[in-house]
Amino acid sequence: MKTILLGCIADDFTGATDLANNLVRAGMRVVQTIGVPDGPLDAEVDAVVVALKSRTVAPADAIAQSLEALAWLQAQGAQQIYFKYCSTFDSTAQGNIGPVTEALMDALQTDFSIATPAFPDNGRTVFKGHLFVGEVLLNESGMQNHPLTPMTDPNLVRVMQAQTRRKVGLIDHKAVAQGEAAIRARIDALRAQGVGVAIVDAVSNDDLLRLGPALKGMPLVTAGSGVAIGLPANFGLAPSPQASALPPATGLQAVVSGSCSLATNRQVAHFIAAGRPAFAVNPLQLAAGDDVAAEALAWAAPLLAGGPVLVYSTAEPGAVKSVQAQLGVEAAGAMVERCIATIARGLVELGVRQLIVAGGETSGGLRAGAGHHADADRPADRPRRAVVSCRHWKRQRASDPQVRQLRHRRLFFQSLYAAPMNEAQARDEICRVGKSLFDRGYVHATAGNISVRLDDQPAAAS
Repeated sequence: MKTILLGCIADDFTGATDLANNLVRAGMRVVQTIGVPDGPLDAEVDAVVVALKSRTVAPADAIAQSLEALAWLQAQGAQQIYFKYCSTFDSTAQGNIGPVTEALMDALQTDFSIATPAFPDNGRTVFKGHLFVGEVLLNESGMQNHPLTPMTDPNLVRVMQAQTRRKVGLIDHKAVAQGEAAIRARIDALRAQGVGVAIVDAVSNDDLLRLGPALKGMPLVTAGSGVAIGLPANFGLAPSPQASALPPATGLQAVVSGSCSLATNRQVAHFIAAGRPAFAVNPLQLAAGDDVAAEALAWAAPLLAGGPVLVYSTAEPGAVKSVQAQLGVEAAGAMVERCIATIARGLVELGVRQLIVAGGETSGGLRAGAGHHADADRPADRPRRAVVSCRHWKRQRASDPQVRQLRHRRLFFQSLYAAPMNEAQARDEICRVGKSLFDRGYVHATAGNISVRLDDQPAAAS
């Protein structure tokens, strides 16, 4: 029987792709499944990421889904379990991070685990137990307006303690900065104090790489995607081209967006401002019984040949709250998810083979409605959205670029629109890419040049 080293349980679809990508980057061959597979593993891989839709369901349902995934992963021989949640720690006092963590700990018969959503590549850092999004605290980042899991407290020790019976402690940055021995010593001290779950500070990838060795042999790790970069080395693996080989994705293109995040709002606005066709899903029309999905598909059918189209229910926080007040939070979300899933399935039937799915709950709803499996990979500097090629509706390797996560405001337009750039556009893009590389410290000012092939002349170069 084929066995795996690391078994991962992700609470949503798009976050699972982040995790799979980070593991691939660090040298693991990864399969991502959407839901718990019906049968045994049929691929030679090092890790499996099981993507659930458990983030905002009832805690009992989230626990049941997670335990089912755990049982399957254990049957595949997983040596360590990784429970992955959002890098903004999306949850409420009722869960689901705490209840699922406790259930997994009980099932694995372990008395200690760590918890950290730190993902510095995505601007998520933890310091003194407080979660930062970019330069601001979690509760000032826009997440305080999340329609399902409003995050109003950045203190993760306090947030986690409200969700679990176990005592919650902190492995602070002072210990993390000193490396494996200091982290292990801190874990021993916390366990002696009766702590069952420890929030871990991390403000850089170096911190996560220092944390990784201290987690070797720990039955359960709970975290966002970031911790994954430090785990493959515990199994003797290193980055390799074989783990990350990527074939191209082709075919008709479309975007479906149900996320109401600030990043997605900007992406939708930019796509529309760029002159691309967009269709707005109105929850009130859904509530009135209108067949909005059929209307959207009839609208999209004649447009797809001309380039990507967008179907969205994205809205500003005020508009979201207004709809929720009229329909109820759960009813509004469920109606939109079902509609988006129906539209996504219809788009694939119309020939779409590259589909951007914006939003974890939306992606999970698409999975439930369409029943597909997907892969994971995305550039490390562009997290937070999913690009899905629908060429195969079955489980695939994470090294195939069927799913990517990005956050740039121009994603919807830039990632799909295939029209060639003119010289002016190429010059602008060269400047943007060069500045981005320089700002992130990847190159100095005289490191080389960037070239773009044009249709009417050999190249435009910086």
